[in-house]
Amino acid sequence: MLSIDGSYGEGGGQIIRTSLALSLITGRPFRVYNVRARRDKPGLQRQHLTAVTAAAAIGTAKADGAHVGSTAFSFEPGAIQPGEYKFTIGTAGSTMLVLQAVLPPLMLADAPSLLLFEGGTHNVKAPPFEFIRKSFLPLVNRTGPTVTVELQRYGFYPPGGGRFNVYVEPAQQLRRLDLVERGAVLSQRARALCVNLPAHVGERELAVASEQLGFMPDQLDLELSDNALSAGNVFTIDVESENLTEVFTGVGERGVRAEQIAARVVKEAQAYLDSGAPVGEHLADQLLIPLALAGGGSFTTVTPTPHTTTNIEVVKKFLPVEIKTTQLTEDVWKVEVCG
Repeated sequence: MLSIDGSYGEGGGQIIRTSLALSLITGRPFRVYNVRARRDKPGLQRQHLTAVTAAAAIGTAKADGAHVGSTAFSFEPGAIQPGEYKFTIGTAGSTMLVLQAVLPPLMLADAPSLLLFEGGTHNVKAPPFEFIRKSFLPLVNRTGPTVTVELQRYGFYPPGGGRFNVYVEPAQQLRRLDLVERGAVLSQRARALCVNLPAHVGERELAVASEQLGFMPDQLDLELSDNALSAGNVFTIDVESENLTEVFTGVGERGVRAEQIAARVVKEAQAYLDSGAPVGEHLADQLLIPLALAGGGSFTTVTPTPHTTTNIEVVKKFLPVEIKTTQLTEDVWKVEVCG
């Protein structure tokens, strides 16, 4: 049984999700201790526990000591069972993060799966639905499986209640993926989504994109909706290039002005554009598992975050791969996965 220090490196929930996914694939049991030890609320929170129970469900696994607040638990995987599952967090915790724990094993299963998630769909410090659909999954699908997602209802803090479905058509083996060039930028768009909020919130966000990035009116999209249990706001910038699409997102927060939300997103998108690298900092973290499962691949990216470097070490604990990071320029790095 592998022993994993949950406070290592970035020390967050990604250690748990990566361990769960790769444990199911490799059949290696693990025990994790010091779970999220340096967080304001250490131990397993509701979304992390849902990831554990979801992984146990699809992998006929045994999880001992896993409950809300627990700082250590063990996980013994069984056989992966594709099929139809529903996973409900019960709070606004991120459903997209729960997906990270169950998608990799189901991508390599021997039959399709349909997953129904309920909880948060747009969370601060978690990948939003648009990033998963437009940026991450198209690249995953290039490696072999076919994964499609459908949003049924937005889910925001505090009630959650968002719903989305995932259909997974697995592949017997994953193909390597190389993303070393961005290619020409084909389009750039800003979108402001206002759910149960007045239109002026989104208009102010779009004005920031217009002023700071020079976006023209035909590059600005305002969307109004009432499809959620509460109010919510999402501001995104999509950068579509020849080889991939990157999505940069800000989620509205109580007490934070719309202009501040938009300015953060604009700053991140501008740094990405200036770097010339195809893969942004969040996508870099997400691509490690598919490339490692494929036995190889590479990409150039911006300076790796502690999230990415921590994930690299966890992947290497479970899989016989080398992952090299090489600095090319001040702001650009190359990540190479060798099986």
